Amino acid sequence: MPGKHAMLSASGAHRWMTCTPSAVLEAQFPENTSEYAEEGTFAHALADLIINYNLHNLKKADFYKRFKKMKENRYFSQELLEYVEGFANQVFEYTNEAKLLCDDVIVLTEQRLDFSNYVPEGFGTGDVVIIADKELHIIDLKYGKGVGVVAEDNPQIRLYALGALNEFGMLYDIEQVRMTICQPRLDMITSETLTVEELLEWAETEVKPKAEMAMAGEGEFVVGEHCRFCRAKATCKARAEYNLELAKFEFKAPELLQDDEIGEVLTKAEQLADWVKDITEYALQEALKGKKWTGWKLVEGRSNRTYVDEIKVAETLKAAGYDEAVIYEKKLYGITAMEKILGKKTFAELLSDLVIKPPGKPVLVPESDKRPEIGTAANAVQDFAN
Repeated sequence: MPGKHAMLSASGAHRWMTCTPSAVLEAQFPENTSEYAEEGTFAHALADLIINYNLHNLKKADFYKRFKKMKENRYFSQELLEYVEGFANQVFEYTNEAKLLCDDVIVLTEQRLDFSNYVPEGFGTGDVVIIADKELHIIDLKYGKGVGVVAEDNPQIRLYALGALNEFGMLYDIEQVRMTICQPRLDMITSETLTVEELLEWAETEVKPKAEMAMAGEGEFVVGEHCRFCRAKATCKARAEYNLELAKFEFKAPELLQDDEIGEVLTKAEQLADWVKDITEYALQEALKGKKWTGWKLVEGRSNRTYVDEIKVAETLKAAGYDEAVIYEKKLYGITAMEKILGKKTFAELLSDLVIKPPGKPVLVPESDKRPEIGTAANAVQDFAN
């Protein structure tokens, strides 16, 4: 995967297309990585290896040599391998589907896709690109499980599709573009299919003008779910103003608020909590760099005692005559840890009858949440009356 990131990245397209001035603001902050991102990068690399082996692009000896090295990576686990293999098998199925359309199917992995004719310096990496006669198929792996990502109206994968169309549109008589997002850890696969004309119209009417505005830092700041991964989220004034609108309710007791006011508070409360958390983390990191905040100071947080050397502790206690049952705590691994050790398939084969999932505690969520609404006593009475 390319190490350089353009200011208007495909992965951030939903953000800069919705909130066009955010790109220039965000560029002032350094890019950060995380263990989740590193794990995702490793999953993509492993998927690329397995897919190319399945497609006979790698000799068996070369594959096992590289696979052996990957098994030494800190992020490798049986669970990750099974999810990645599931994705690779899905790609293999899509490839076989394409072969029913034409004999000369082309499958490319980790393909650099340039869409800079619509977005300045715009490029990305397509995990899998399948070219089969009149159809271009872009397949994107999302290894994360925190947020479900759907293909419909997804600007990231559409930009990848534009890049692929730029690359191969002149060579093949492509009529439609299929875009698929696979999120194996959520057991989720979604697709969207557009004609070439529909995709190009979207690029001209939506992408191009918004990209020009974003590069110039023009437009209105818009607060929403897209703020979640914005590097400027902690200091963005628009986000602050939006969250501080709750002050108009003057912290009234819930029973003193109107129903529509409670609905508004619920809508903003989660974002408010996230905003406070972001500011707190930002202020701490700046303080660690030497910045002074009026009325605040850095202190040493609470800590717990810890053994210097657990092995020596055990040896000392054994030498003093203590039994191992006193020294060691014997505890079963939790379900998540056990599944990671055994792998999802083996875990299911051996332990599926010994695992239950009780109903979750009721929570209030926005109507857009995909989970079904649960029944209440009041709802039951109303249904009976109807």
